[in-house]
Parts: sequence; C-alpha cells; structure tokens
Amino acid sequence: MIGRVRFAFLTVVETLLRVLPFPCKTGLIKIGNPGRDAPVFLTCNFRLTVERVRRALKGMDAYLLVANSKGVNVWCAATGGLFTNHDVVSVLRTSGIEALVDHRRVILPQLAATGIESRVVRRKTGWNVVWGPVYAASIPAFFHGGMKKTASMRTVRFPWTERLEMAVSWAFPISLLCLAVYPFWKDGVLPLVGFVWAWSFLVFMSFPLYERYLKRDSKNVGFVFFDFGQRGLPLLLWVLFLAGLAGWSLTKGDFSWPLALRWGIGSLVVVLIFGLDLTGSTPLYKSGLHEDRLLRIVLDTGLCKGAADCERVCPVDVFEVDSARRMATLPRQDQCVQCGACIVQCPLDALRFRGPKGDEVLPETVRRFKLNLIGTRKAPPRPAEEEHDRSG
Repeated sequence: MIGRVRFAFLTVVETLLRVLPFPCKTGLIKIGNPGRDAPVFLTCNFRLTVERVRRALKGMDAYLLVANSKGVNVWCAATGGLFTNHDVVSVLRTSGIEALVDHRRVILPQLAATGIESRVVRRKTGWNVVWGPVYAASIPAFFHGGMKKTASMRTVRFPWTERLEMAVSWAFPISLLCLAVYPFWKDGVLPLVGFVWAWSFLVFMSFPLYERYLKRDSKNVGFVFFDFGQRGLPLLLWVLFLAGLAGWSLTKGDFSWPLALRWGIGSLVVVLIFGLDLTGSTPLYKSGLHEDRLLRIVLDTGLCKGAADCERVCPVDVFEVDSARRMATLPRQDQCVQCGACIVQCPLDALRFRGPKGDEVLPETVRRFKLNLIGTRKAPPRPAEEEHDRSG
C-alpha cells in the first residue's frame, strides 16, 4: 500500500514538473531474490523511469542497474548526449554486478540506442547489449517470451494517457509563470490560468485529429495544428478567440480596451509558447525548430548485409530485414522520426541521413554530435576514457 501511494505521489509531482530533471541514486538494485543466472536490466536515473521499471519487474528475480543520465528520461538523455557509452560502462564496472552473475548480458531500453553504441559497450566491458522494449510495461512479456520483441514492443505510440501527461506537464509550469502578471492584472490571473489549461488540453488531446496531416506533409512539418511558421492557423484561432471574448464582453456591457489589450498579450504569449515546440513534445515528430525533420534515412544496399540492428532499434517500425537476401528494406520510410538509432547501431555504416539538397549526415557525425533542445547537433563533452576507446 505504501509503495503504491509513493509511486502515485512521484507520478503526480514529476508529471507536473516534467520539464525539470529528477535524478535518483545510481548503482545496483536487487529485485526479488536474484541468483547468478538472473537477468540484468539497465535504465537511466530519471526517478519516475526507475520507479516504473521496478514496478514492471515486480514478481521477477532480477538485477536493475541505474546509470547516470543527469536525471533526464532515456530518449531525451541518449539523444542529447546525457546518457552515453561511458555511463553504461561505468555502472557495469563499479556496481559489482560482474561478481553476482555468471553471464555477460545486459538489457537496455531500446530508446537508449540513439546514444549508446552496443559495440563500444561490448568492446570495453565484455557485456553484450540486448535491446529491451520501448515501454517498461512490456518487460515481463518480453522476458518471458525469450527476450524477443514483437513489432508493438519496438514501436513508440502517443496514447491518450501520454498526451494527458504532456498536457499537464506543459500547463502547470506555464500556469506558475502566469502568476507574474498578478501585480498588473489581479482579476485576470485565474482566467488566464484557465486559458492555459484549456489550450494545453486542446493541443495534446486533439493530436490524433491532425496526425494524418503531419504524415501527409512531412517535408513541411513545422508547428502542426499550431503552426506559426507556415500557415498562420494558430493566429487565426487566436483572433477568433479574441473576437469571441470581445463579443461576450460586449453582451455583458463590460468591454474595455485595456482589458482587451491584457487578454490579447497574455493569450498570445501562451499560444506562442505552445506553438514553439509542440511536435518536439511528442514521440512521433520533431519540433519545427529542428532542421533534422527534413532529413530522410537512406540505405546503401552495397554495404548492407542484413545485420538487422536497424529493425531491432527503430521506434517507428521503418525497417524489414529479409534474412534470405541478407538485406534491409525501408517499406515505411515516411514514418521515420530522425532519431538516428539505426545509424548509430548499424555495424557496417550502411545507413545515413540525406537532406533535401542532397547533403548527407554521415554515421560518425550522428554518433558523435548530439542534438540540443533547438535541434542543433553539438558534440557533448566526453570522458577521456571514452575518447581513447573510440580512437583505439
């Protein structure tokens, strides 16, 4: 009972403040009564992720390694250079796990494949990396199914529960910012906060309505339903909102230009904030600020030998591998989210990104240069040990 209450509390708090890192202690956690043949799982040190993995492992006998990701979730940390080869190697070497098991197999979350190279981990530690499922809830089925993933286990989704979490995680901090207007507009704070929550829920809960539009116009994906850069739809919605507010005020007889100005500025700021990174807040599409959204994944068929690493780590099921021909194909290329996991893991460097002008982003660039919050690739600082490993 206490465990459920604690988990519920952490879920609420860390959802409300999801934009902030929530680190927890790194190291080794024993689940149940693990023996020398018990499976070894590894995850990041974002507290909510650790709690969800622990709940998924409940009833199993296993070891859970928590590696340092600076308190950021797996996908964001791995893509942004905060969850690296060094962090995985470090926890494998320092946790004492090598003395507790006879095997050398560690199960990592699939979404870490954007930043962690399985071959580097194996070369430095002797541990073989197995890519687990996308969602922690799928771990029991994955493990009891012989550690084989179905297509659904490999694929990211954006169900209503996740959209609800994102709506709350955006609305809450912006609501706090709204308190700054209290000295200038005491009567408007609560209505403005209500507008924030209503707008946030509209944006995220209506996502399925415009998801098809995203796929149909992928080369021009910007801010989607609230696309300031290309179609002006959010500005139209904003104007309609102000017109409706003005009409309502006129019918009540309390319209005033100062009030209209306050609402105009306040609501515009809120709409701009949400439009700034809407698609970047979904697991399916990049922000309109990210130039990577224009890249396409391409395969060099002369280099491909059907290793199938791409199929194992792709979160949107782009690839199919023909084992007889020893060749990968991209039947769902238009679904690519440009995460780069397939490029990072391909042992033969048969994959790369190609831009709309024919320019290419090579595998070494994707492995080394990580994406910051505005979608620019920059090389994160690397431990000297990791630099030596890659050069050797």
